[in-house]
Amino acid sequence: MAGSLFRIKSIDSLLAAASQGGETALKRTLTAPALVALGIGGIIGAGLFVRTAAAIAERSGPSVVIAFLVAGVGCAFAGLCYAEFASMIPIAGSAYTYSYATMGELIAWIIGWDLVLEYALGAATVAIAWSEYFNKILEFIGIEIPYQWYHSPLEVSPDGVHGIINIPAIIILAALSALLIRGIKESATVNNIIVITKVSIVILVIVIGWGYINPANHTPFIPAATTYTTSQGITHPYGGVMGILGAAGVVFFAFIGFDAVSTAAQEAKNPKRDMPIGILGSLVVCTLLYVAFSYVLSGVATVQDFRTAGKEASVAYAILTYMHGYEWLAKFVTVAILFGFSSVILVMLLGQSRVFYSMAHDGLVPPVFADVHPTYRTPWKSNMIFFVFTSLFAGFLPESVVGEMTSIGTLFAFILVCAGVWIMRVRRPDVPRGFVVPALPVVAVLGIVVCGSMIYGLGWTNWVRLAIWLVIGLVFYFGYGRSHSRLAQPASR
Repeated sequence: MAGSLFRIKSIDSLLAAASQGGETALKRTLTAPALVALGIGGIIGAGLFVRTAAAIAERSGPSVVIAFLVAGVGCAFAGLCYAEFASMIPIAGSAYTYSYATMGELIAWIIGWDLVLEYALGAATVAIAWSEYFNKILEFIGIEIPYQWYHSPLEVSPDGVHGIINIPAIIILAALSALLIRGIKESATVNNIIVITKVSIVILVIVIGWGYINPANHTPFIPAATTYTTSQGITHPYGGVMGILGAAGVVFFAFIGFDAVSTAAQEAKNPKRDMPIGILGSLVVCTLLYVAFSYVLSGVATVQDFRTAGKEASVAYAILTYMHGYEWLAKFVTVAILFGFSSVILVMLLGQSRVFYSMAHDGLVPPVFADVHPTYRTPWKSNMIFFVFTSLFAGFLPESVVGEMTSIGTLFAFILVCAGVWIMRVRRPDVPRGFVVPALPVVAVLGIVVCGSMIYGLGWTNWVRLAIWLVIGLVFYFGYGRSHSRLAQPASR
């Protein structure tokens, strides 16, 4: 029994699958620049515009800049490992596929299930934030959606109005799911337009905001170690080393997206060359922007601002309050945030459908997730199913329910990828690699240590939530996946 739980899918079968055409094949249309844009589109969004202020207020103060560097370094180590895997195994499925080839079926299932946290629930979380900013755009032109129609039943306004359903969040999920069904090439084109827009606005905020930095807001740059209790009654370490590690775990949400590039490996024109460029290129660009942006934001407004009036729409608040004469920029930023959220949702929905596409081909989830549209050559039924799933979360739950769960789930996946590339280097050094991780196993070990430190910084409540989610996944695996696995069939042995 133990052997069957850790049966490994041979890398030769993976490579054979990559070269197959036919009715179930995905269409190869993505170039290296498109993959870089896809990564940037997935990275810059809710993390930068929302989680930065939360990290400043609750965890680290101005040392959020260091937290972004820590998170970026952790992602760099994991990104190098992702790049080698993606150039070696150009198959849809990302960390799930890599784990199946190195650590066995049970670990692969855990990763696949874990990625639901990153992609599906992450998309729902960002859709909720999209809804809030969409309402602000409408306010600029004198229109306002009633509170109950863009908040969940668990939320109540200061006036005592109860939310009913978040309609805008469901609408944006439906629109982007339809776009993905229409085709990955069309989706990438729309994403490219969005990326250019929001990156331009981020750079504009950095350049203009730099002149409004108040040095007092950066003093002390690393606050003394203490604690902070949120409005929900949750106490976090604040300041010091633990504050920085906790903040790194929080802002790690801002880096989620570069690994989604690897889920499109089967749709890249030249995956051995293009995948490393797409993964590492998007990561480098975004890390530089994040460090500069967080330095400006933490210098323009105070920590207390982000704990009170500036808690929501923090970037627009900082501009309107401290950067007088640039009210127009606050409106542009709000529009850019809306675009940014849209592209993040697009990439997350893409990633989720491609992971389950691979899992369905392996028999671990029902075959409906691998059905490809006869005309558009996309896994359309999977996109429809995940639209229903994500819209239930986005429509009826508040954003706070899944925020840090997304980060901890992704960090856990990154740790297994770092371990997996090391294992594969030992077991199959003969397999051609378009990209080779330098200084292995040092890079893999450092990736595991840094990502593990961020998990530690997120605190025990998130550890428990992750454990509960994984237990639920194991019930599904032993109830369906293990017996339906293609590797379990006599012909596969």
